[in-house]
Amino acid sequence: MNNPKKIAGEKAASFIKDGMTVGLGTGSTAFFAIHKIGARVKEEGLKLKCIATSIESENLAKELNIPIFGFEEIKEIDITIDGADEVDKNFNLIKGGGGALLREKIIAYITKHYIIIVDETKHVESLGKFHLPVEVVQFGWQRTFDHLQNLGCEIKLREKNKEVFITDNGNYILDCNFKKIENPESLQTTIHNIPGVVECGLFINRTNTLIIGKPSGEIEVLENKG
Repeated sequence: MNNPKKIAGEKAASFIKDGMTVGLGTGSTAFFAIHKIGARVKEEGLKLKCIATSIESENLAKELNIPIFGFEEIKEIDITIDGADEVDKNFNLIKGGGGALLREKIIAYITKHYIIIVDETKHVESLGKFHLPVEVVQFGWQRTFDHLQNLGCEIKLREKNKEVFITDNGNYILDCNFKKIENPESLQTTIHNIPGVVECGLFINRTNTLIIGKPSGEIEVLENKG
């Protein structure tokens, strides 16, 4: 059986060309894309400018001798390759399972071609089965929790190794179970208007190409025509 994440990640890496500025995503699927990019840099001598969406991905890239740059040198990105926790029929996403949603969204908004890589279990009719991550400041997070709960969701403060999870930006994450998200764009606006919210894991109208890996080894590539 093939690894769907690996074949999707390696397919996405084939979109990269010499001289590009590339955004490197975070998570188990992006991991394979980064490894393939590293192999191409080594074997083909690709000259790239890369920026990572997390400290974890940045460290991996450096281990693979992928050149990493900062925002002082990068204003626009040609291609970003990242995973998603869910993607619906309209190419909307839930991201943030790995805790990097804020940095991922900053990168997404300066990317010309945004490639999302998933296995087929992540491709859904509508968003919401995966709990929506909301990054919040530590100050007053309990009241931010209350405001989010008033939207009709069940919430858990994210923990890791029995301690409160802290993002790369020093914030908390509240994982919100809406069960089914009927209108992602409206919900995103509502959540952003709550004091204390830094960012939420809804990515609306960002995805250009969706690459779906399957256990059979088949790869489905869907282009967003909208």
